[in-house]
Amino acid sequence: MPVEDYTEIEYSVADGIATIVLDREARMNAFTGRMCDELVAACDAIDADDAVRVLVITGRGRAFCAGADLGEGGSTFDDRGRGKAERYGEIDGVGRDRGGVVSLRLAALRVPVIAAVNGPAVGVGATMTLPMDVRIAGASARFGFVFARRGIVPEAASSWFLPRVVGISQAMEWAMTGRVFGAQEALEGRLVSRVVPDEELLDTAYALAREVAENTSSVSVALTRQMMWSMLSASSPWEAHALDSRAVVELGRDADAAEGVTAFLEKRPPAFPLRRTRDHVDLAPGWPQRP
Repeated sequence: MPVEDYTEIEYSVADGIATIVLDREARMNAFTGRMCDELVAACDAIDADDAVRVLVITGRGRAFCAGADLGEGGSTFDDRGRGKAERYGEIDGVGRDRGGVVSLRLAALRVPVIAAVNGPAVGVGATMTLPMDVRIAGASARFGFVFARRGIVPEAASSWFLPRVVGISQAMEWAMTGRVFGAQEALEGRLVSRVVPDEELLDTAYALAREVAENTSSVSVALTRQMMWSMLSASSPWEAHALDSRAVVELGRDADAAEGVTAFLEKRPPAFPLRRTRDHVDLAPGWPQRP
């Protein structure tokens, strides 16, 4: 899908940083099938573009994402009579949930993802942030895993992501009550890494993004992201040791390792020659698992 066809997100790239703005301000950026399609297309564009080193995601206006668009009322989550999902296929005879499609596509990205959470992030607006690597909240941000209050269950693969991000006890408290909570509780529960004044939110996110874009090897960061997430389900540190050992050997032979050391010794900024689209080494091909 070409960028010019996007109607529910805004996508741009500048100085190595891609930005996605969820862009349905009149509906508090509520999530739709169209938004899912555009987010997946943007992720595909990022992985094909070596100019992108890091992704920042935020929302337009006073909300990050108010959750699924409930415009169909009580039948919003009833799939009877709608036909089977074709674009993203099925799992065990049922169509894949669109929140999970987005979460797993974000998880598979080869660049780090920073969420700049402005205002409410509820339902899928909260769960879609879980595979993002860093979540920074504005002071007015509010979060809610509200599914039990709507008679459904958490989606977007959050039953895997949420306990790993915040721990099982905190995950269950938020999921079983379905209550909405503020930025400070999100910080104390380790859902976000920091809370900043609303007016400083994007500047803070972009400062972190620039640190990545200006100082690191794109191949190293891509592989580090894959290694960190894939090892969350490792049965022992020996699996991580085996993966680390192979990765150090593979990357240690390449030009970015030589440049990184040389630049450090010469006290100058590095100019890493490898390119993510051409030189990425896939050492954890099972991440994320696909149906």
